[in-house]
This record gives sequence, C-alpha cells and structure tokens, in this order.
Amino acid sequence: MTTKDEDFLKTLRATFKVEAQEHVQAMATGVLELEKSPGHDAQRRLVETVFRAAHSLKGAARAVDFTEIESLCQPLEDMFAAWKRQESAPTRDALDTVHRTLDAVSAALAAPGPLREPASAPDQSSSEPARAVSVPAAAASAVPATAERAFSPGDTVRITVAKLDARLLEAEEMLTAKLTTGQRAEDLRRLANRFVAWRKEWTAVAPEARALRQSLERPARGPAGHPPSGLARLLGFLDWNLDQLDSLEGHVAALSRTADQDRQTIGKLVDDLLEESKKLLLLPFATLAAPFPKLVRDLCRDQGKEADLVVRGEEVEIDKRILEEMKDPLIHLLRNAVDHGTETPEERLRSGKPPRATITLAVSQVNGNKVELSVSDDGAGIDADKVKASAVEHSVLSADAARQLGDAEAQRLIFEADVTTSPMITRLSGRGLGLAIVREKAEKLGGTVWVESQSRHGTHFSIVLPSTLATFRGILVEAAERLFVVPTIHVERVARVNADDIRSVEGRDTVSLSGRALALVRLADALELPRAQSNGEAHAATLVLVLGTGDQRIAFAVDAVLDEQEVLVKPLRAPLSRVRNISGATVLGSGHVAPILNVSDLLKSARKAGSAVVRAAAGARPAHAEAHSVLVAEDSITSRMLLKSILESAGYKVKTAVDGIEAFTLVRAEPFDLVVSDVEMPRLNGFDLTARIRADKKLAELPVVLVTALETREDRERGIDVGANAYIVKSSFDQRHLLDVVRRLV
Repeated sequence: MTTKDEDFLKTLRATFKVEAQEHVQAMATGVLELEKSPGHDAQRRLVETVFRAAHSLKGAARAVDFTEIESLCQPLEDMFAAWKRQESAPTRDALDTVHRTLDAVSAALAAPGPLREPASAPDQSSSEPARAVSVPAAAASAVPATAERAFSPGDTVRITVAKLDARLLEAEEMLTAKLTTGQRAEDLRRLANRFVAWRKEWTAVAPEARALRQSLERPARGPAGHPPSGLARLLGFLDWNLDQLDSLEGHVAALSRTADQDRQTIGKLVDDLLEESKKLLLLPFATLAAPFPKLVRDLCRDQGKEADLVVRGEEVEIDKRILEEMKDPLIHLLRNAVDHGTETPEERLRSGKPPRATITLAVSQVNGNKVELSVSDDGAGIDADKVKASAVEHSVLSADAARQLGDAEAQRLIFEADVTTSPMITRLSGRGLGLAIVREKAEKLGGTVWVESQSRHGTHFSIVLPSTLATFRGILVEAAERLFVVPTIHVERVARVNADDIRSVEGRDTVSLSGRALALVRLADALELPRAQSNGEAHAATLVLVLGTGDQRIAFAVDAVLDEQEVLVKPLRAPLSRVRNISGATVLGSGHVAPILNVSDLLKSARKAGSAVVRAAAGARPAHAEAHSVLVAEDSITSRMLLKSILESAGYKVKTAVDGIEAFTLVRAEPFDLVVSDVEMPRLNGFDLTARIRADKKLAELPVVLVTALETREDRERGIDVGANAYIVKSSFDQRHLLDVVRRLV
C-alpha cells in the first residue's frame, strides 16, 4: 500500500470513529426504549432502527478493515434481524447481551492510539488470499487534505442537509440587504449631486443680490425716507437660505460618505458569509461519479460492447444541489454514449480503432463562477441523416426544412423530444426522451448544453452551469417600461445598431454583428407586452442584447441596459410554478420586484413572434407609397411582369430591367427610390448588382430587395453581406410581405 493510500485509509478510519459512535448511541437509545415494553407499532419501529444502525456500523467497519468491530456487529445484526422477523423477542437476557456487546464496541473505539491496522498478511502457504483495502488513487485525491490528522468526536458535528440548506438560504437573503445598502448609498450620492446644481443657480444670481443689498444700504428715496422692509426681509431670507444650503450640503456629504463606508463593510461581510456558506454544501465530483464506471461496464456487457470510463476532475467541488440535479442527465449521456456512440469490438477493429472504446466524463471550473460537465466518446458519432429523418417522421420540422439543415444544425435536433437515431425502443434508449431531459434539466438550472460530433470519430456533449443555484450574475434591462433580469451566462454581448444596419430576411428583421447575421426581435414583442407610447422622437440607434444557448443566438432590442449585479433568485410558487419566459423573480435594491427571464423560453417565443418592427421604433422612415420610383431587375418575363403589377397596384412608379447590367446602367442614369432584383440573372447577378450599388458613392444608400429562389442559409447570409436590405425567397413569396418590406424601406 502506498503512502497516499495509507493516508487515505487513516482519514477514512478517523471519519469512521465519529460515525461509529453515532451508531452505537442510536442502538443504545433504542435498546433502552425496548426495555420499557412499548406497544407493538413502537417496538417494530425501534427494532428497525437498531437493525439499521447495526447493519450500517458493520458495513462501515468492513470498509476500513476494522475486523474486531465488524465481528462484534455481526451477532447484533443477526439478533435484530430475528426480532424483525418475529422469530425471537427482545427478552431481558437478550437486551443485556446487546448492552454488553455495545460496551465492547465502545471500548474498542475508545482505545488509545489509532484504530487497528489491518491484520498481518497470512502465511504464504495459506490457500486464502490476503485481504486488503483497495483504495483507488482518484478517490484518494478527492478527499480533503486532512489525512494526517485523526480527529476526536468533538472536532465534528453531523448536521442534516435540510438544516444546511436553510442556513444557506438565510445567508443568501442577506444579499438583498447588501443591494439595499448599495441603493441607499447611491440615493444619497444623487442627493449630494443636487446640491451642486443648487449652488450653481445661487452663484448665478449672487451678483444681483449683492447689487440689491448695496442699493438698500444707500439713503432711501421713498416718500417716507426708509428702505422697503419687505425687500430687506427677502434679502435676509436669502442669506439664511445660503447658510442652510452650506449646512445641508455638508450633512448630506457626510451621510453619503458614511453610507458608502457601510455599503463596503456590509458588502464584504455578506460576500464572505455567502462564500463560506456555499462551501458547506460543496462536495467533490467523485461522490457523484463513483458508481458510473460500473454503470458503463454493465451497459457494455448487456450489449456485447467494450468501453472504459475515464473520469477527470473528481477533486472539483460542486454544490451538492447541482450534483443531485445533474445525476440523471449524466446517466442519460453515459447511456447514450454506450448505446449510440460505442461500436462493437468487431466494428471498431474494421474501422482501425482499438476494440475497447473510451468514454470520458470530465468536470472543470469555468471563469470562476461556472462549472462545465462534459461527456465524450471516440465512437461512431451522430448520423445527421438519421436525425433529420426522425425529425421529419415526428413532425419536428418539414422535409424541405430538413434538407436545408447542415450537419451541425441537424445534430442539435437530438435535444428535441421524440427525435432519436435508434431503430427500435430498447431498455436504454429509442424513445427520444433522454437528451430532451438533459437539455431541460440544464436549462432549469440556468445552464446551457450543446453537442459536437464527427462521423466515425466520436461525440462530445458539454453542459455549462452556474456554480450556485440561488444566486447568479444578472443584467438589469428595461423593456416596455418594465424591469427584467437576464442571466449573464446567456448574454453574449450588448451593442448599439443603427437603423440603416437593420435588414429584412423573409419578413424578419436581422442585424449583422461580428460578421454573423442574427434575427432581431424587440424584447417587448417576444414577451407579448404592449409597447410604451412613443414621444415621437426618432432614435439614432437601437440597444440590443445578443442572447443564446448552445449555438443559437438572437438579438433582442431593449429600451435600456441599467446594471449588472448579483441576483438572489426567488422561485415561482403555485399557482405560478411555470410561467412561459419567466424562471423566477428577484427583489432589487430599490425594493422593486423584477422577473428573471428564461432565455430558453425566450428564444422560442422570439422565433414565433413573427416580424418585429424594430426599424420603425429606431427612427425608420414612415411607411407610405407616395408614388416612389422602383426599379425591377428580373430576367424572367413572367416574374418581371408579376412584380411590376404588384408594385404598380400599390401606387409605385415601376421600371424594369432584364438583367443586372441593364439595371445598373438605369440606376446610374435615373433616380430610383428602391431596387427589387432577382439573384440568378445573366451578365450580372443580383449579388454582384447589389455589391456594385453599394460601392458607388452616389448609390450607396439606395435600398435593395433581393427576390430569389435561392433559399439556403449561405445564400441568405451572402445577400446580407453584399448589402441587401431584404431577402425574400420565392418559395414563400407573399405579395403582402413584399409590399410591407418596400413600404418600410422607401
């Protein structure tokens, strides 16, 4: 046994000593109660209690190889088991025997020096194998570094998790006091700043006051020969007012400094209290991962496969509540890795792989306040075609939509309920529910989950979660004159976009950020809130938050981004236990209650919200026709005449061109308010026509609408990249949609 193993065993035995005394006390108390001849129900309950204590003590003694106590517990357990089966009764003699045995156990525990070492190795000629305690190195590394210190019963106390949860919640409630203190300090700071404006105004009129006072000091010219008394009192009041201003300003400044000091002191105390309280419920990941290797082994044996589970990061400590919530999702992912990812040894050999697969379960800290759980394998990977077929079969999306999806987009469909690549329902999988449960559980905890896979090279699942459940960092935003909190973990960036940067793609507003076209939706519209009354002023820019989970991103327009702060979550209670788009609420330092947004729900609501008229709120031009001039570039005579008819019926003046070259010649020769162009045209296609228009200084601001049969995502993004204001696909063409886009652009 190595030194590391010996240290680990020493720690286990020290812990066992405390636990054993608790079990002995439980049995002693139970036996004393049995001596009082309780009723049948009470006796049965007491027998069950002492039996469980004896069984637990025997198992714990065996775990640390303390054979003496294990031997003493065995007859106790047998006796209590007979009492349970009512094969014998707790007679006086039997109870005396129990007390004597418990005294022997207590004496063994109280013996000076460390607990007994394992029995010396038997004679090598013995047929019995040597019994030893097997201590995995991974488990040893997960134990706190206190192995060398054997502690007495007074060093520890056992507290129920429920009590720890209650104390942690009370500590987290102190966060409200911290926020309130900060708000009061800010209020006083603002009040102090008002004195600056007050003094500025007083300084402005001070010369007039001095001149007036000097005129009163000169001999009066009035009929009575005396200065007006009312004016003298007014000047006296102004002098008194200045003295009061000085006094109040100094008092408020002192209060502001004191409040700021209190804010810093209370803030540090609360932060320290929260930090230490959270540590009470931290457990090493090894406590959750311990049964997983056997789980993988059993799953492989059932399916005739071979795989090793590699666990990394066992020493990382995680909130016990998160560990409990993530146990089932991790089991689902491990089953998925065996059932869908791992091939049989024969298949792996044919693919040039070793016969045994490797499944890796890892945990790591991310940015200090997040934790990442990942499950990866070196198996077959995800078959995107099978995923698409399953999604179409279960009406998750249409066949046309499925054909447009790339492999990465198709892989994300595995998180949808009913979508599965398994051809049949088995004990492990095939119902398409496991991965949906993984996503729902992660999102419920405020986390994200995504998947990456390469055919024949394996799959990698990653779950990023907040490090704590009750508190998190949140961004306070305003929309429709209401306050909301968005979890910072889901906010990719905050930006301002100009009205001219907003484009329309198939009736939806989009904006390009960091080289990527994103749908743009007003947060108030996604939440189905009435818009605030506009004051009629046009805004130069729109403030947006880019939110997302996994690789899904949508830009949400908000009225204001106010602050980022730590937030205490107040869960929703019945009858509001589940409200769409809302995951909870929090109390701000000002005392206002702000809903916490559920970003996963919000993304779904945004996709259903339809065309959000963000441009109008951002100062776009009014929607009316007023005989604007439109150029239609289309090589198909049928399509050209259809577009011309639709636009002329709406009151526009329309000219046509048969290809891109003719269209570019016309826009350079004549003034037009808008160009509607096909993409696939001879001589100069619509993409290149748009690029030439944008490159011409005189035409750079001319709106361009592309109407085309090209409907892949790459084509749409190319249209936006070259500068098109809108991109309309002919397969979903609607003349009302076209007219709506045109009205918004001219």
